[in-house]
Amino acid sequence: MQEKQKKIIRRSSLVLILFTTVMIWYVNYLTDFMMDDEWYSTLLYADTPIQNIRDIIHAQIWHYFNWGGRSMAHGLLQLILLCGEHWADIFNTGMTLLLSWLICEVSGRRGFPYFFAAMSMLLGLNANWRMSMVWESGAANYLYMAGFLLAFLYCYLRYEDRWERNLAGITLWILPLGLIAGWSNENMGPAVWILSLLVMILRRKDHKKIPLWMYLGNISCLAGSVLMIVAPGNFVRSEETSEDTRGLLWNLFLRFYSEAKGAFEYLFPALLFTVVLLVICVGILREKIGKENLLLLAGALLSWGAMVLSPHYPDRAAFGTMVLLICVILSLTGKAVDRQKENAWMYYGCGVFIWLRGMYFFMEFIGLMKGWIT
Repeated sequence: MQEKQKKIIRRSSLVLILFTTVMIWYVNYLTDFMMDDEWYSTLLYADTPIQNIRDIIHAQIWHYFNWGGRSMAHGLLQLILLCGEHWADIFNTGMTLLLSWLICEVSGRRGFPYFFAAMSMLLGLNANWRMSMVWESGAANYLYMAGFLLAFLYCYLRYEDRWERNLAGITLWILPLGLIAGWSNENMGPAVWILSLLVMILRRKDHKKIPLWMYLGNISCLAGSVLMIVAPGNFVRSEETSEDTRGLLWNLFLRFYSEAKGAFEYLFPALLFTVVLLVICVGILREKIGKENLLLLAGALLSWGAMVLSPHYPDRAAFGTMVLLICVILSLTGKAVDRQKENAWMYYGCGVFIWLRGMYFFMEFIGLMKGWIT
């Protein structure tokens, strides 16, 4: 009976994955370049459209010194904008699939049901799916950068002593990967650097060898974070905010209010599922959380807490933290299913419920765009 259930779950998951992929592409297709996309389509310092890679490099040099330090995300954004809306729709869809796969890899859970669950949570638990996954400027900053962050984390969290032979040349390509991960955005880059450092400290504590590429990747990630944070453009941009006209206590209140809003509004659905699964696995099934999940939870806490340093905490900025929590949710779900295979339907049903929430958001958006609802 259990084998039959597994086949049904696998096949239905595959069908829902294919349907969701089409829906993701269609929602991207209905969304035009807008807002910041129009500005980043130009040289930034002049109202001239970008035409090649050289223009993007010049624009990002100006951007780094005059507006902000997210050179990797915004350079990628300009490259996608240069390709046009048709390719941007395809890239966004492909990146959503790639990120779902990376979540499965980091959580150590493979197969169509887990892939479906990861994709469903990206949509159904997202505080603002449109601004973090479809709006091109938001997608470059959050959807795409989350992919680089998870790829970097995977190397550290899932490393085994014999595993290195399967990743040829990691000593070389971990350098650009670490640089991009650290240079992603202000809360996630430093958090991921700290996680990679913690992995190395734990290996040292367990008297395990720390390969050279771990040191190189960690240094590269730190360099990326520093380059992003100390960018002269960040200070130019901060001078244009009005926060300094308020009193110190008022500013502190607003910062902590934003933190509370992030936890109890933006991240609440993901936090709720995380807590429920922790209760099931640890409290009921007496399963160990595992070092990887503890590190991911620490990363989520760090990336959420780091936003207290920012005068603004937009809902889309919770995307990276949510992705780390989804990795934990998927890993804990796998532990629960391994222990109680007869209850796999219950967990799959929860995944379908989250998927339905995501599809509701999609259908509402399509209805608004088509004029079916007002």
